[in-house]
Amino acid sequence: MGKDIFTIRENTLSYGRGYVYFLQYHLVWCTKYRKKVLTDGLDTECREMLQKLAEEYRFQILAMEVIPDHIHLLVDCKPQFFISDMIKIMKGNLARQMFLVHPELK
Repeated sequence: MGKDIFTIRENTLSYGRGYVYFLQYHLVWCTKYRKKVLTDGLDTECREMLQKLAEEYRFQILAMEVIPDHIHLLVDCKPQFFISDMIKIMKGNLARQMFLVHPELK
């Protein structure tokens, strides 16, 4: 399994209306019971779905690694997003989409 290599911006500030920010979160979540289900093309589908969610909800995924039993993300987002809401959006939508396409995962 090849590793994705990303160049991460260092000390790059983002500017909004009346504020300056630099927020990056390292997120990790596991599959239920740590079952190794993200294999055989499911990892690629998972990456694509997460990229679409990032575009839809306007946050940026700086680095992503999908391992058979867990996912690592480095996410850059605006201060208006609560990290708990962003995680709920990502996990909920990803699970819903994966179960629709692959009902055998339930």
